[in-house]
Amino acid sequence: MRVVIDTNILVSALLNPYGIPAEVLGMMLEDKITPCYDVRILFEYIEVLHRPKFKFSKLEINALIDFIKDNGLLTIALKYPHNLKDPEDLPFLEVALGCQAEFLITGNSAHFPGKIGVTRTVSPSEFVKIYFSA
Repeated sequence: MRVVIDTNILVSALLNPYGIPAEVLGMMLEDKITPCYDVRILFEYIEVLHRPKFKFSKLEINALIDFIKDNGLLTIALKYPHNLKDPEDLPFLEVALGCQAEFLITGNSAHFPGKIGVTRTVSPSEFVKIYFSA
């Protein structure tokens, strides 16, 4: 199952290993879901995860980024012709469209359209419920 994972999900997962975002991260690490990404998304992951306020180790960050590069799907994004509430969210939607991801998983669902093509924007808890009900 192809998904796009917003940066806020990775941050939340690393901050709280017992929360729902951590469950999503675990699904990715267990190869139950395939993260789609492009260079813009990787750069955002790296930039945000290295922020001093989070205090994540470089080893932890590098291992996560390497896993995504090795096991994810590098995608050619499709241009989305409309504006989003937050223009920095655009790469996530464009990659989701490019790889025909079933889900865009984010803590900011209100920033994205509910569904475009085959891609549905969901919160981590919605995703986990959908995944385990299938």
